Amino acid sequence: MPKIKNSILFFLLSLLTNISQVNSQEVFISNTQNRTFTSLNGKWKYVMDPYETGQIGFMPLYKNIKQKDKTDRVEYSFDSAQTLWVPGGWNVQKPELLYYEGSIWYRKTFDKENIAKDKRYYIYLGAANYNSTITFNGEILGEHEGGFTPFCYEVTHLIKKRDNYLIVGVNNTRSKDQIPAKVTDWFNHGGITRDVKLLEVPTAFVSNYFLSLNKSTLNLKTKQIDGSLTLTGGTFSQKVKVIIPELKVNKEIIVDSTGTCNFTISVKNLDLWSPKTPKLYKVSIETETEKINDRIGFRTIDTKGKQILLNGNPVFLKGISLHDENPLRRDRANSIDDAKLVLGWAKQLGCNFIRLAHYPHQENIVRLADEMGIMLWEELPLYWGIEWDNPKVLLKAKKQYTELINRDYNRASSIIWSIANETTPTKARNEFLKAIAEHVKSLDNTRLLSAACKKDQAGDGNPENHYTVSDPIMKYLDIVSFNEYLGWYGGLPEECRKKTITSSANKPIIVSEFGGGALQGFYADKLTRWSEEYQENLYIENLAMFNKIDGLAGMTPWILVDFMSPLRQLPDIQDGWNRKGLISEKGVKKKAFYILQDYYKTK
Repeated sequence: MPKIKNSILFFLLSLLTNISQVNSQEVFISNTQNRTFTSLNGKWKYVMDPYETGQIGFMPLYKNIKQKDKTDRVEYSFDSAQTLWVPGGWNVQKPELLYYEGSIWYRKTFDKENIAKDKRYYIYLGAANYNSTITFNGEILGEHEGGFTPFCYEVTHLIKKRDNYLIVGVNNTRSKDQIPAKVTDWFNHGGITRDVKLLEVPTAFVSNYFLSLNKSTLNLKTKQIDGSLTLTGGTFSQKVKVIIPELKVNKEIIVDSTGTCNFTISVKNLDLWSPKTPKLYKVSIETETEKINDRIGFRTIDTKGKQILLNGNPVFLKGISLHDENPLRRDRANSIDDAKLVLGWAKQLGCNFIRLAHYPHQENIVRLADEMGIMLWEELPLYWGIEWDNPKVLLKAKKQYTELINRDYNRASSIIWSIANETTPTKARNEFLKAIAEHVKSLDNTRLLSAACKKDQAGDGNPENHYTVSDPIMKYLDIVSFNEYLGWYGGLPEECRKKTITSSANKPIIVSEFGGGALQGFYADKLTRWSEEYQENLYIENLAMFNKIDGLAGMTPWILVDFMSPLRQLPDIQDGWNRKGLISEKGVKKKAFYILQDYYKTK
């Protein structure tokens, strides 16, 4: 339960209510949009849990207790409760919930008339922020920590034809042992923020699969696709087919009783995925009882010296940073229309690359980037204030990265995993990030690894007006990245003319953040803070400075569009918005948008 998991409180509640947790293990099931499912999105009833105990009037909320007769004491009612839309953050749906941090319990009721004996049923949540307790028909299925990655629980043993009730408790209270930790510069949207589905799969089903181009065969006429898959529920060897009709592939694989297997496929005349030609192939995974369709692109991403190579050719990453919000409705993004809005703006800017900051974004945006030919940087919120010396936090980070990699491995657009942002080197931090780098590489060696590194400033062994990027974690990375806010958090934009930047590593460099705030529609001169002219001039001076960097391979300025942040409260300027966007929260482009657009036309 939110905020009471593994606690004495949970033990006491168990004694009071005579319950025990159902033995339902959390599982991962990929590509849920191309499986048989019933959407559970829509209006959900909710009850607030201000003391975060999981009960009201000493009655557990997940039991959905109702009054039996007029003598019966019941102190809550989902039936007569108000509603919240799912998916969606609760903060923007009710004025009284704007800055609410705590527990809310959601209930969704539904019927399932056609329950098949040869099928299994799973509850899938695309994301819920941050701690979640998932219950079904009065039984606790399990708990999930992490606000941005998907999870599933089986309900085959509990589902009924009528009057099913799914009750999910969600708690978004910030804590120092979480990822992210207590302080962030973005809005803490609480609640069930992505799709909820009832999945229907065979008794034995393919729960996950990975396909990627073997980079060692890139320059050969016959290329090799490396693959692996996991069969869940199989107790004996089974045949699985991988079919790619356009490439005349019909590969039969034997999966043994362990449920996992690795395989290779030889292909000719393979068209590679790239921003200019974002080729996707229809892929089918078939067993005797199911068929899963997907659209997958094949490409390689590598480095050579200070160059990034896409399919063996140098590429400059013309990027922008992005938060996972739809600013027009002030909520966490959760739909294909939300993805189309922001990716459309990025395309207008001239981008071939987007940094999805600072946490996993919705799956729709990654799949749409595949189609539109936009490369992506993905990351976890290993950010300010992480408890680097806490082994439990390291385990949480590994689990969340596993969930993200499982979800997006087959997306050609995703080319970089980033393991940290704006973190100060210490022994504990360096060891933590080394462990994360090793973990990520053990799961996926088809992508590049980066992080927003720290810089040595003038006076740290550097001459005046020069600094070097020499973070200890650089040795574990493929790409060196750093954030630089000269002209905004220090000095004026013209000081960029004096500065030089180098790296101590012979690796490609990405400027992962730069920029400054501007209130759209506020016009003045280039020395007036918050004016569009100040931001415009800042971009002119910063771009000229970065252009002189040896090994510059890309950039992701901060940020595409203004985003919500409780840290930003300056009246009549910020009003709860970080104003560093090139586009306002109303969708209006600022002057600096066109400076960056013109710069990218030269790249």
